[in-house]
Amino acid sequence: MTHDARFWRKQLECSVAKVDDIFEDCLSEALGVMSPGAVEDWLKGASQICGLGRGTELVLIFLEEIPAIVSLTDESVILDIADLAYFLSRNACGKAINPYLSTLTAVTRRLDSPDLLRDWLKLVRHMALKAPEGLEPLLGKAVFLLGQLSIGGLRNWVENGIHAYAGQRHRMGDFFALQSADSHAMLQRERHGTLLVDHERQLTMWLKALWGLEKDFQPYSLAFDELRKPVPHLDRLGFHIPDVYDDLDKITGLERYYAVLAHLSAHALWSEPMLADNFSPFQHLAIEVFEDARIEHLAMARYPGLGTLWRALHPVPEEGACPSGYSCIRHQLAMLSRALLDPEHNYTDQVVHDYTARFHERFAQNPHDKKLAIELGVKWLAQNYTHDFRQPKIWFENTQIPYRDDNRYLWLFLEDTDDEDDFHSDHGATDKTHDSQSSDGLLPPQHYPEWDYASASYRPDWATVYENIQPPGNAAFIDDLLAKHRQLARQLKKIIDQLKPQQRRRVRYQEDGDELDLEVLIRAWTEYKARSTPDTRIMQSHVRDGRNIAVLLLLDLSQSISDTPKGASSSILQLSQEAVSLLGWAVDALGDPFAIAGFASNTRHEVRYSHFKGFAESWGHDPKARLAGIEAGYSTRMGAALRHAGRYLEQRREEKKLLLLLTDGEPHDIDVSDGAYLHHDTHAAVGELDSKGISTFCITLDAKADDYV
Repeated sequence: MTHDARFWRKQLECSVAKVDDIFEDCLSEALGVMSPGAVEDWLKGASQICGLGRGTELVLIFLEEIPAIVSLTDESVILDIADLAYFLSRNACGKAINPYLSTLTAVTRRLDSPDLLRDWLKLVRHMALKAPEGLEPLLGKAVFLLGQLSIGGLRNWVENGIHAYAGQRHRMGDFFALQSADSHAMLQRERHGTLLVDHERQLTMWLKALWGLEKDFQPYSLAFDELRKPVPHLDRLGFHIPDVYDDLDKITGLERYYAVLAHLSAHALWSEPMLADNFSPFQHLAIEVFEDARIEHLAMARYPGLGTLWRALHPVPEEGACPSGYSCIRHQLAMLSRALLDPEHNYTDQVVHDYTARFHERFAQNPHDKKLAIELGVKWLAQNYTHDFRQPKIWFENTQIPYRDDNRYLWLFLEDTDDEDDFHSDHGATDKTHDSQSSDGLLPPQHYPEWDYASASYRPDWATVYENIQPPGNAAFIDDLLAKHRQLARQLKKIIDQLKPQQRRRVRYQEDGDELDLEVLIRAWTEYKARSTPDTRIMQSHVRDGRNIAVLLLLDLSQSISDTPKGASSSILQLSQEAVSLLGWAVDALGDPFAIAGFASNTRHEVRYSHFKGFAESWGHDPKARLAGIEAGYSTRMGAALRHAGRYLEQRREEKKLLLLLTDGEPHDIDVSDGAYLHHDTHAAVGELDSKGISTFCITLDAKADDYV
């Protein structure tokens, strides 16, 4: 253990021996995503959980999972998580702590926001107080439930279950485990609206394709009681939008996401912050209306269909609807906003017509004029200001535009403050987020689920994969192996020459092509002369007809490959090196992109994944040196390694993706006593890869391998 690791280890008040085995790796991951103060909170929380006296597993889970959770949210949640574990222990819910901590990373990925994660912690605390009998089943189904419901819908479903079974507490477990018809019926009742998490990938691609933006989504919930409901907005963290949208009239929830993201994107592309101190609050409101109109007209010039969508969502305030005794500034500006967006408005108010005409005249002269909104907004207020605007009661009916943000992005305040939270916007704020990559350049560990055949469900984020580049050995050793099998290489070369594609293929019978197909042209002319309808597909093209396949070779590097099979003169390790060398040479000769990696495991907490050759590397000195440096050790947790290898193949654009697994035996690890468990998980991993279009083949000495690969 390094000097720094020993320094931090002293701050962890826990004498569990297994902690020392994983502490240095966990600390490295934590330092990559946390500030020193947050690391202290992390160790303080771990000490608190260790002090509960409920076994070693809890503190190990906490140490491993918290860095990943912080990378997905922020540092402020660390002590909240530990405090809830302490609360559960003190309220006769000790058995729920393990599933609570084990599922927390997967839950955080579904929520993707520190505020929503705190809402989840409040819900768990509420369950512990009101329905402790159902807490463990609820935690077991948490990831599934959050895939079906927003956090607000889940809270309603929980409350329904608590009230429905208040007199039958022995049946609460069935309800929260989704084992009763009532729970399914109530679940369907709450599953309304469009969940952001179900469409996040689609919306991210849409944002990048149409607007050229790569912004993170920061979802928030509208379901929890708050003094002021959050609204969409844009800041340095990305786009803040609701975690669920219900359909509104004839506009679907997904279309509402498109509407709000298009508006936020227009701000990001064409708005610049203004000094808020130079204007009064009323001027802010007026300027925002003209700025929203300006950037929306720029967006509609690029994508005209947005106008139809925005007009369908924009309220239509009734002229003269604001009664006396109310401040009508919002009402008047909402009418103006509608008129600026809808050229077919029916307003007769002369001021609305006047400023609509002024806006379109200025916009036609220079649509990118940043002063347009300021000058028109200030003039509008000067002309229309009345003392009624200062009435304490404000008329809000038909003035709130659901797809627009609160325009905090437009304003920069310059008042003196030492606290960034005091700023209305964060244009000049320091970005305190940490790079997810650790300071030493190593990639952070990746977490993968495992299939539990006994419960017929996945254990979320159960296995932890650590990547590294294999230290090099002597590349000449691999060259010697290839020279040793020179005769076999010659035979392979003959086969390879036959497999190489001809690269070009003629495509006939086309409406458009590179050149005329004379045979088809003559046939068509004959048909025309015979007064038959000729085939107009008289063109032909020549296209590339190369192979389109990517190959990843995954080696089992467990301790058993150092053994020498009965009747053989070489160890399995050396045989593997020979086979991989020949395969690498052959695939390289074919010109197919390929990669080589290896794996070994030391419990689910440490699955090692070593890179020997990347897809972008040529088959040369460096990959050969790494292959020569192979060392055997540890166990064989195949499922996690296959899922991680599949992640690299999934990113490839080739039509066919092939994963070759080279192993000497069945999956096994020292922390698994049920021999069938890893068999079933490996089988599940192969099925997952197959669903992603990745073909998996196993070259093994195990005659029973067909049962799990």
